[in-house]
Amino acid sequence: MRRLGVAVLATVLGLSTGAHAADTDRWKLPIAVKKLDNGLVVVVSEDHTSPIVGISVVYHVGMRLEPENRTGFAHLFEHLMFQGTPVSPKGVFDRVIQGGGGINNGSTRADFTNYIETGPTTALAPMLWLEADRMRALDFSEKNLTNQRDVVKEEIRVNVTNQPYGLFYWTHLNALAFDKWANKHDGYGSFKDLDSARIDDVKAFHAKFYQPGNAVIGVAGDVEAAQVFALVEKYFGDIPTQTAPVRGDVSEPLNTKERRTSETDSLARVPALAIGWKAPPRGSRDHAAMAVLSQLLVGDNASRFYQGLVKNRELLTNIDGGLNFPLGDAWDFDGPTMLSLFAMYKPTTSPDAVLKGLDEEIAHIDHDGVDAASLARVKTKMLSDWYGQLESFINRADAIAKLQTLWGDARTVNDVPKLIDGVTPADVQRVARTYLVAANRSVIDRTPVAAK
Repeated sequence: MRRLGVAVLATVLGLSTGAHAADTDRWKLPIAVKKLDNGLVVVVSEDHTSPIVGISVVYHVGMRLEPENRTGFAHLFEHLMFQGTPVSPKGVFDRVIQGGGGINNGSTRADFTNYIETGPTTALAPMLWLEADRMRALDFSEKNLTNQRDVVKEEIRVNVTNQPYGLFYWTHLNALAFDKWANKHDGYGSFKDLDSARIDDVKAFHAKFYQPGNAVIGVAGDVEAAQVFALVEKYFGDIPTQTAPVRGDVSEPLNTKERRTSETDSLARVPALAIGWKAPPRGSRDHAAMAVLSQLLVGDNASRFYQGLVKNRELLTNIDGGLNFPLGDAWDFDGPTMLSLFAMYKPTTSPDAVLKGLDEEIAHIDHDGVDAASLARVKTKMLSDWYGQLESFINRADAIAKLQTLWGDARTVNDVPKLIDGVTPADVQRVARTYLVAANRSVIDRTPVAAK
């Protein structure tokens, strides 16, 4: 994929001597949107710099909306989407795309499931046809359900059961911090629930969520918008839609009392903390400021938490985290999330000492604010990351499809830089005082068995 030169990057970021350039100087993606009669939304961003196209099909369903007693079902269904259809048996999808030099993948998150592929522009029609084929119907067989259930269970063994810390800073922290089942349950799923899944469940899930009215197709690259709209109409236009899924109220207030618990880990060698503060809603007044604050505190090795607790005080050996961490970024959620941390601490210190150190770093912002140089550095890093991930057409297609799905407008791709740049020192200070308080904090202390 093409890379942006230094001069071009400076223009893209709007960098100038001492100030950001006007919004009109920024690089903006062209966006064209069309909604079919069956409810399917198509978003296109043309870029003729390379004969490549990226496609993302985003369904507005993820772990948050999977049925109770069917934990892990959204992720299991993602796997089933690669097992073939009555028209295209298993393996055809991969052979067509990869045989032409392309790649394809899928992922499940809290609020969406996406299927992405990229290839030469000449592969646009075949790739869209294949996506339409599996939107129509899958190979609903006991064999496919059984083998993919086993694949998912093995993935859980590899990433959770037999892995030090076992993603406790995701699954266990959500369970502690949130109250509603939709937000707190384990998105990977229990073996019991996975084993309980039946073919009728698969068919019902596909009919309810994998339908045109619950999907967005993003296309980016060396294409003409009119050409894409015509192909999508041709392949998807006659797929019937169902009544739009009812989305219950999953919102939650901030917590009013700190929640703490402890666990042991037979595989870990050093103790670790999972820490989360409930965050403001997506698109709210405080959202962008929380995203900037998150980058300031834990975004990289120059962040306040890393410098303060890893480098200077040497309480931690490592720290990672962010807004909507670890399965997402600061912009791709549609329900309650957290600013979350995963921190491994030295056996010579204590959880209370670490929490005290974190609180002191937050207090510096609360009391003294953020200096202009630090805020500018963080914004520049965030803008660089935002534009950088949009360089590849597959990522660009995915970004505009997700923004159309979650925000209701793919043009938000051009608004995010403005949201970042508009954050003031007072905004950062306000969200630190509002959200990063002990009463809104959840903490899990996970220690090696030998340490108990």
